[in-house]
Amino acid sequence: MRARIAVSVVLAAGLLLGTSGCTFFTAQSTLQKYDPSDGVGTQVGTVKVRNALLLSADGETASFLVNFINDGQDAVDLRVQYTSTDGKVTSTFHLEAGEVKTFGSKQTTQLVFKNIGKEAGTLLPVYFQYGSVSGKQILVPILDGSQGDYAGLLPTNSPTPSPTSMSTNPPVTVPIPTAAP
Repeated sequence: MRARIAVSVVLAAGLLLGTSGCTFFTAQSTLQKYDPSDGVGTQVGTVKVRNALLLSADGETASFLVNFINDGQDAVDLRVQYTSTDGKVTSTFHLEAGEVKTFGSKQTTQLVFKNIGKEAGTLLPVYFQYGSVSGKQILVPILDGSQGDYAGLLPTNSPTPSPTSMSTNPPVTVPIPTAAP
């Protein structure tokens, strides 16, 4: 009788371990961090880069959609750098402590990368760095903007200043201010 009970306990333990053993030995997928959108992200020091992606219709100019979040106690000047067909291009963005800056949406400023030389469906390496903090490079996806969510976010042609006609009037002399007695 004791043998039957021992065999039943061993069989039940084996069945229980066999049907639920996966959770004991493999990592849970829900604990893995990932980018839940089309864009990618990283963290450089206290600055989080979120949902970075490029929209380009021609493979030369691209609208950079991105969110910068400064979780630190100090203001930073974040440098963003990519390599164009003409060489390295660097832009700097000032972020106050706790500030969030969003670029590329319909309500915010558009950042245009020029001469990227990459078609939609490829990746563009973009480097982020500030101060003495080690920088990080991420591969930013380039989309063609055909998805409905990105309608109207492709780079727009910046207005070209029209040439002004030269006046034939003589120059006006402006007096230099002097200190009052």
